[in-house]
Amino acid sequence: MKYTREESRARLRATVEAGEPIIGAGAGTGISAKFAERGGVDLLIIYNSGRYRMNGRGSLAGLLPYGDANEIVLEMGQEVLPVVEDTPVLAGVNGTDPFRDMSVFVEDLRRRGFSGVQNFPTVGLIDEDSGFRQNLEETGMGYDREVEMIGEASDQGMLTCPYVFSEQDAREMTEAGADVVVSHMGLTTSGDIGAETALDLEAAAERVQAHCDAAKSVDEDVMVICHGGPIAWPDDAEYVLNNTEDVVGFFGASSIERLPTETAIEEQAREFKEVEF
Repeated sequence: MKYTREESRARLRATVEAGEPIIGAGAGTGISAKFAERGGVDLLIIYNSGRYRMNGRGSLAGLLPYGDANEIVLEMGQEVLPVVEDTPVLAGVNGTDPFRDMSVFVEDLRRRGFSGVQNFPTVGLIDEDSGFRQNLEETGMGYDREVEMIGEASDQGMLTCPYVFSEQDAREMTEAGADVVVSHMGLTTSGDIGAETALDLEAAAERVQAHCDAAKSVDEDVMVICHGGPIAWPDDAEYVLNNTEDVVGFFGASSIERLPTETAIEEQAREFKEVEF
């Protein structure tokens, strides 16, 4: 079911006012979306990494040239949108794609039933001090293109929930019209294909707070949630939310669909192997 920007924002604000955290869930498959919705999530987000992740590959495969990220999200939309009953669904958009007119692409996403967008794949995951990131910025494939995409989606009446990686990112995305700023702490740890290198939770909470303060210096009404890195399990999210101010939720992709799936399938298979006859 498609929602307008105003409807989506009202739903999220009602969640916060009720004293509940906003929970967004990445969905790489229809079954992930169906049961995350039944679990009560507030947002569903689909993007190319979800497909790779649920095929046993690392989420960072979504940043490499294994497929057309924007075409993949359209294909995934055909699989996921029909099974979602009452939750806004966001598309992960590769805003740096030089082969698409973003105004046309965003309009197409809205027509297909998406309620909003997020910037993924994102060059924000590439170290700003690396020569590769600098070259991307210099040749028209930088983070500023993602900011422009978020602005376009906002202008077209879609909910915008961009990833930010620095205080400057948080300010720029909020100025572009972001409704929910997602403070990204890097690739999620834990599980079979999770990251091994990440901040600790205390440092993550400090960084999330800095992003939140930067966003709210532009727009006091912007909502800020956290994602990734060491924030992998419910207890981790609880720690960050209890050690920050004005951070109102969590977005989990690997945390909600990959980590529980790894455990559940392995344990179920083991139980069947232990059947006596």
